[in-house]
Amino acid sequence: MKFLSAIDRYIARLVIVPMLAVFVLAASLLVLDKMLRLFDFVATEGGPVTVVFKMLLNLFPEYASLAIPLGLMLGILFAFRKLATSSELDVMRAVGLSYTRLLRVPYLFTLGLAAVNLLIVGYIQPLSRYYYEELQYELGSGALGASIKVGEFNALQDRTALRVDSSRDEGRDLQGIFARLVTPKGETMTISAREGQFFANRENRDTIILRLTDGQIVQDGPDLASPRVLTFASHDLPIDLPKISQFRQRGDKDREYILPELLKIGWNKAYSQDMRNKSKASLNYRLVEVVMMFLLPLLAVALAVPPKRSTSALGVFLSIVMVVAYHKVNEYGQDVASLGRIDPALALWGPFALFAALIVWMYWRLAYVPGGQPIGALETVFAKAAGRVRKLFARRRRSPATGHTNDPAAQDDSLAA
Repeated sequence: MKFLSAIDRYIARLVIVPMLAVFVLAASLLVLDKMLRLFDFVATEGGPVTVVFKMLLNLFPEYASLAIPLGLMLGILFAFRKLATSSELDVMRAVGLSYTRLLRVPYLFTLGLAAVNLLIVGYIQPLSRYYYEELQYELGSGALGASIKVGEFNALQDRTALRVDSSRDEGRDLQGIFARLVTPKGETMTISAREGQFFANRENRDTIILRLTDGQIVQDGPDLASPRVLTFASHDLPIDLPKISQFRQRGDKDREYILPELLKIGWNKAYSQDMRNKSKASLNYRLVEVVMMFLLPLLAVALAVPPKRSTSALGVFLSIVMVVAYHKVNEYGQDVASLGRIDPALALWGPFALFAALIVWMYWRLAYVPGGQPIGALETVFAKAAGRVRKLFARRRRSPATGHTNDPAAQDDSLAA
């Protein structure tokens, strides 16, 4: 007997399409929301646009760890909802296939995606988060070669002020240049030039050369009786690059540690109690988020099957609310456990136990209680509320403004006319 029958392959096709669609949609929405803020941040700092995409690439593992469980649950939910509304599920149940048997393929997907998510939250996400903050730090400090802001005075090393009217070639070719710098001897040089270009200094990597064309230099200082004016066709102005301090080492924050490092710190008395609390909280948070994925197929099936002769989508809405709310509870539990106010195991595995008990009850109600509906009462309330809304809109469509009337005499007169 084959491990995967034709029905299993059919369910797999029903699951994989919405699962991938939800994953791409959720990840895209998260990335687009962050992209707008990153573009604004990079533009403010005057950095290159390419750094935005590097930062988004480092944030993608974090977004993927959120989108994978959501895509898995909704993929299974939409697949079984289609089977239920098309009566195919009734046929499968009639030939002896239980809900547990039909969950074979969804649990194969869950096993693979849980392993991927464990790899992401345990190893990839901590490293990518560190590299993201490193890019953010280097952008703010100027290590990424922030471009000259056009139309503004740019302070360079506290001794040079530079302003340009326009720029081309990603800031390397400048027009309408005004510069004012103070030498170590206290002399002041005011320079104006028609255009200029940046060149690397091979002799000293800590400075760059701004080659100016067609301009004037006004030099003044305590040793000069009067300012001197010089006209030049070409002049090389060395500019000191800002000194960039080295970014901190990885591990300043608990979310930057990989799983083996968290295990090493959490139960090692050589570290401070505060650091151990944060490591234990982060470890339990990551593990409980992965283990929770094994409950999603049960939750999806329990909420996918609507009552007979009903196409209510309440289960879809309720599933998203439950998963997002549970995720927020876990985040709060991690924060409280990091402060040492409660044991991390209780703060994170306690809500998991309650959530698991609720899901198992809902699935047992659907699969093993004849005619059982885990959210039957909510479905009834939802149906009544929807009916009242439809009646309200129907009354508005039949309002006197439409020209209808209930007066028999008026109706007879209209017929006679």
